[in-house]
Amino acid sequence: MRIHILGICGTFMGGIAVLARQMGHEVSGSDAGVYPPMSDQLAAQGIRLREGYDPAHLQPEPDLVVIGNALSRGNPMVEYVLDRGLPYTSGPAFLAGEVLRGRWVLGVSGTHGKTTTASMLAWILEYAGLKPGFLIGGLARNFPVSARLGDTPFFVVEADEYDSAFFDKRSKFIHYRPRTLIMNNLEYDHADIFEDLAAIQRQFHHLVRTVPASGLIILPHGDAHLEAVIRQGCWTPLEYYGDAPVPGHWHARHISADMRRFEVYLGDRSFGTVSWGLMGRHNIANALAAVAAARHAGVLPEQAVAALGEFQGVKRRMEVRGVIREITVYDDFAHHPSAIASTVEGLRRNVGGAPITAILDLRSNTMKMGVHKSTLPGALARADEVILYQSPQLDFDLQEVASSVGGCARVMDDIADIVRHVADRAQPGTQVLIMSNGAFGNIHERLMEALRRRGA
Repeated sequence: MRIHILGICGTFMGGIAVLARQMGHEVSGSDAGVYPPMSDQLAAQGIRLREGYDPAHLQPEPDLVVIGNALSRGNPMVEYVLDRGLPYTSGPAFLAGEVLRGRWVLGVSGTHGKTTTASMLAWILEYAGLKPGFLIGGLARNFPVSARLGDTPFFVVEADEYDSAFFDKRSKFIHYRPRTLIMNNLEYDHADIFEDLAAIQRQFHHLVRTVPASGLIILPHGDAHLEAVIRQGCWTPLEYYGDAPVPGHWHARHISADMRRFEVYLGDRSFGTVSWGLMGRHNIANALAAVAAARHAGVLPEQAVAALGEFQGVKRRMEVRGVIREITVYDDFAHHPSAIASTVEGLRRNVGGAPITAILDLRSNTMKMGVHKSTLPGALARADEVILYQSPQLDFDLQEVASSVGGCARVMDDIADIVRHVADRAQPGTQVLIMSNGAFGNIHERLMEALRRRGA
């Protein structure tokens, strides 16, 4: 079958393309922005990419068009598909119908931590010899691709609450019907499609309704928003994880000061110590959820703990892009205040008193609308210097946020100026934390080059 994918360079749709190619289909795709790393991954799979949305890309006409949720009515290729009556579907529907049917689906949902937790879970199953399939919204360093079919019934999927397509406004995860479900957390996000928190909770409860009684739902202890979802009705056993040693719950003990070493417990029973390169309490929570989910699939917790010791992390999640003249440059995907706070706190615990320069680029629709601007100052409190990028797409002035942060914060509207400012001021030992869920004008490479020139 010849399949053409619209919006193919998004992490999810790119994964769909890889899976379709592995199934033996002839796959091509179009996107407004064809750029690495996804473009490189797709090209390596023999998938033809076309820049832009010219209807000519659909000649000769494919057998099926898979339409990403970034496209809507008015797009030239969408209009062509509808006018010509071409067969079309959404990415989640294709995944559910062509890949997940009859498989043991392990879904990872939540406002934060989906990509990292799904990557951990897929790696644990791989380490245990279960050869799972997976579709992850990022590039896990333990795997060469973000998606694969796998050789066993097990399939790990990052279960996103964002809508499926312009013609299907249900959350993606409604399609997946997981047997094992992780719900990491729940906060208000995606303000462009959800009017309030209750609207998101409704979608999560639709997800809960799809998990069989023989399945398992794993969630953090004490998350009031998720507990409200469960109170709407639950027909599946629950397992909890969290900070406190609650009887019968997963938790960590003997956590090192930098949080890179901790012992995994279920109730009073220890399953061993994880020692790894990740940082932050949020990643300990992610690890506990992954261990619990893997256990449901038959992996011994001791084996899962051993696997986590070899987990290499995910690109763009506290990824060290380089160390120039003892100045470390990080790339992180954090954009919601809770994720920003966890990231900054994790780095602070890891580097102690070393100076942290936090550079923030707000690109998600929710953050561009200013929905969470009042909580941004507190999220950045542990940084020594804060630079807020006032991009043209923002709907509000960041100066109000900077004033609340204090004298260590400044607003800048030119990436080149940010690079010059940081390169001129950074001293050996400075930790430069760049947070953005976009490309951010290739600021990481530009900054490292400026630091090299300064030291020449």
